[in-house]
Amino acid sequence: MRSFDFAPLYRATVGFDQIADMMDRVLANDVSQPTYPPYNIEKTADDAYRISIAVAGFSDADLSVEVKDGALVVSARKAEDDQGRHYLHRGIATRAFERRFQLADHVRVTGASHADGMLHIDLAREIPEALKPRRIEIAKAETVETGKDVVDAQSVN
Repeated sequence: MRSFDFAPLYRATVGFDQIADMMDRVLANDVSQPTYPPYNIEKTADDAYRISIAVAGFSDADLSVEVKDGALVVSARKAEDDQGRHYLHRGIATRAFERRFQLADHVRVTGASHADGMLHIDLAREIPEALKPRRIEIAKAETVETGKDVVDAQSVN
């Protein structure tokens, strides 16, 4: 595993600590990235996204979707109801899981739906009005009239 020291970045920059923290998190989790459950991330519009997670065997009551500390956390816990069942082959995994997605600034969850074994989470990027580009009107320069508001040097002395 690679190890990077971000101390020089902290010493030489101001306000970029979130980027360094995110890189540190990504590099730390790179080795043990879980593969269950499988998921897709798609861009549905210019500022809209959808995360689709395969959650076969889970009901709405078993699933939890929440946003905390700038991350989307999807988790599931299935109650054990396999009493009296004897499987010859068990290929549908219904084990508990927790999946985290780090959200960018100004991205919020707009909704979630569960249908046909898929959990769909819709996201939208909403840029605040203050951060949107805006056109600045350039005013015409007014000509300064000589003689007006100009004080004669001899009258002052």
